[in-house]
Amino acid sequence: MTVRNAPPMRHCRFDPVPPSPPTASEPLVQRLAALFLIALAVPAAVAGAEADSPHSPEDLQFFTTQVQPLLKQHCFKCHGEGKEAKGGLLLTSRADILKGGDLGPAVDLAKPASSRLLDAINYRDDLEMPPKGRLPAEAVATLTRWVEMKIPYPASASSEPPKTAHKSVPQVNDETRNFWSFRPVAVTAVPNVKQTTWVRDPIDAFILADLEKTGLNPAPPASRQSLIRRAYYDLLGLPPSPQEVAEFVADQRDDAYERLIDRLLASPHYGERWGRHWLDLVRYAETDSYERDGAKPYAWGYRDYVVRSFNNDKPYDQFIKEQLSGDEMPGAGPDQIIATGFYRLGIWDDEPSDNEQAMYDELDDIVGTVGQVFLGLSINCARCHDHKLDPIPQRDYYRMLAFFGGITRYGNRGRSGLERNSLRNLVSDPARRSAPEAVLHQKKLAATEERIQQLEELVRPDLDSVEKEEFKYAVNRPRLVAKRVPSIITPQQHEDYTLAHAEREVLRRDEPPALAKALCVTEIGTRARDTFVLIRGNIKSRGDQVKPGFPSVIEAEDPSVPSPPPRSVTTGRRSVLANWIANPGNPLTGRVMANRIWQYHFGRGLVRSPNNFGLQGSLPTHPQLLEYLTTQLTAGGWKLKPLHRQIMLSNTYRMASTASEAGLAKDHDNDHFWRFDMRRLEAEEVRDSILAVNGTLSRKLGGPSVFPVIPREVLAGQSVPGSGWGHSSPAEQTRRTIYVHQKRSLPLPLTEVFDSSDVDATCPVRFASTQPTQALTMLNSEFMQQQSEQLAKLVEQQAGTEPRDRVKFMLAQITQREPTPAEIDRGMKFIETMIRNHKLSSQDSLRRFALVAYNINEFLYLD
Repeated sequence: MTVRNAPPMRHCRFDPVPPSPPTASEPLVQRLAALFLIALAVPAAVAGAEADSPHSPEDLQFFTTQVQPLLKQHCFKCHGEGKEAKGGLLLTSRADILKGGDLGPAVDLAKPASSRLLDAINYRDDLEMPPKGRLPAEAVATLTRWVEMKIPYPASASSEPPKTAHKSVPQVNDETRNFWSFRPVAVTAVPNVKQTTWVRDPIDAFILADLEKTGLNPAPPASRQSLIRRAYYDLLGLPPSPQEVAEFVADQRDDAYERLIDRLLASPHYGERWGRHWLDLVRYAETDSYERDGAKPYAWGYRDYVVRSFNNDKPYDQFIKEQLSGDEMPGAGPDQIIATGFYRLGIWDDEPSDNEQAMYDELDDIVGTVGQVFLGLSINCARCHDHKLDPIPQRDYYRMLAFFGGITRYGNRGRSGLERNSLRNLVSDPARRSAPEAVLHQKKLAATEERIQQLEELVRPDLDSVEKEEFKYAVNRPRLVAKRVPSIITPQQHEDYTLAHAEREVLRRDEPPALAKALCVTEIGTRARDTFVLIRGNIKSRGDQVKPGFPSVIEAEDPSVPSPPPRSVTTGRRSVLANWIANPGNPLTGRVMANRIWQYHFGRGLVRSPNNFGLQGSLPTHPQLLEYLTTQLTAGGWKLKPLHRQIMLSNTYRMASTASEAGLAKDHDNDHFWRFDMRRLEAEEVRDSILAVNGTLSRKLGGPSVFPVIPREVLAGQSVPGSGWGHSSPAEQTRRTIYVHQKRSLPLPLTEVFDSSDVDATCPVRFASTQPTQALTMLNSEFMQQQSEQLAKLVEQQAGTEPRDRVKFMLAQITQREPTPAEIDRGMKFIETMIRNHKLSSQDSLRRFALVAYNINEFLYLD
């Protein structure tokens, strides 16, 4: 029950490039590497005769066959291949090496043995290259011989960085338009391989061809027990039961695994798992952030829309259009209206010092999210100036912003405009809205509101000037009313006030379908605001007026925005943008989504920077495979489930996570996918699994969000302790984590320590940290104490009275496999020690063992 080769940390930021798994010496290596790169600053002149010194054909052949492969594998990532040269040092030609970097020449032709290049690869004089670990002895010997030969380097072998690695701001031109991600998607031939028996699917051929080229072998197949657990978590985010594992392991039919995948894809819990990935991307939360962090009414409707869409395998192009312009689609229904809640999910300042500035901040959030999520481009970086890293002029930023120029603000100053700007009735039929059930509900709600207001009016005259300002916001009123007990209102009146608040919350949450509302986008009318380039992003400094337009590096022609049809209430601009993004000819949309699907199955994308497909994003490790997957996605009608199925049935997906010395030496980061990367469960998976294995998890789908108990000490950290956190019934508190109220300023403690997503901006990749607070939470938190007691009760109910049977049952629940005799013996020893040395009862000892079992690595990590 140990963790082997734990996966690398994952970042949640704009351009996440996960680092290598940490090693004991890594901090020192990083420090020394940094010293090497920072210190390098005195360029040296190179004698022309030395630089042009001739070499024999044999010397040049030695470079081509022995040296160049080493440079490509270990050095060009930082000192070539289009990246900004670290420390100013390029290794892409003989002249570059002799010129050197900031430290001077990398090779001393007069004294080859004293060359800095040799010092670095031998880890001498505080130089350590490559920083991730020493080269094998043979590689060091090869490079040493090459230096002693005075570095023969054929001119034809020069690997100059692509012209897209700009010293100045990248321009929109033929060179940048030819960057790999901006070119049309190419139909790619499946490569031929030697080990044809390993190829079950074209995916395997692409992976194996790369492995054979690099001299790596694929890992053996994963065990059936590991495979079913992997499949359950990947598709459902939940563990299989021990019985389901046993049945799958015993099923000898040839298509047993295919049947398993089909069953999981058909599960309603698939949408919960993959919907959570999407919610990360679109910065989903149910509150506004800032000081009050007020609730976004009906935001949960968008969450349920996403879950339904994934469960129904809604084509991705339709999914895009509904979120960007669902209200403008012909015959738009409730789902299309709810989908546009996408625009309202970002942070919102309910008390801005400058309303116009706040509006542009909201629009910037939309431009940034649309650009990164759908296109993999950080268009928002061009708000104040031309993009420094990508060919996106500032003018293009404002042309993109113009598509959203008709959108109303989420709310006006305070929350006064929220109902008008961002809420819409989903049932327009007056007869249904005036049905007896709906009318009765409205009367009850109005009466409850009146009870609340009457008591608040009693308190209002007693407020001081500061409190009067605070009283404008509903979130502050209960606290200010409570301060007036018993001076202004009686304890009984306060009790009635509190009860009325609770009744109002229930009435709002349990509205009849005829009164359902949606958080959605609205526009100011058929004429959008004029859009100008803002000099340095300053709203007071207008430049040229612009019309809606796409990033010119991808689309040179200006779009045609048709006149809005009669009775339209919007500009129609968002539909133009949505249709362009969802077009199969768009070079980015399909690639970005195909990469995300691969990422969520394998732990990292073929492009490691999934929100950044620009010039400084990571290059694809398997470009032909990415083209193939993109073609499969678009040719398959943009449906995700067939692509899931193809990926998961491949031998590439079925590999074990077992490491080999040869693989680690050649490809420590598993760039070539020679094995499956182990991963730690994500935050939601941790909580859901805790509840699942003790039998308390509620699998109810959809509906308003729930409020599990949060410790009083955590609530005390709020500006208004307990504000905005409701109370749910015990049954509701055990629902899946995706249904927990997502309050920006108050995440669940358990999910926060296990790296839940950053909800203030798009989150393309999660962290997977290892830190003391995780262990402390898993051992000491009130939540874990309660869940351990529930697990112990389950064991007592289902495993009989024999201690050994109970230990066996509990370990099987935790690991979803048959525990070994040694593991059972160890559990028995723990319980006996608790009883003998600590004088605990057998029941308390079992509860303690349940707590220990929840902390087994095998529970938290996935092979």
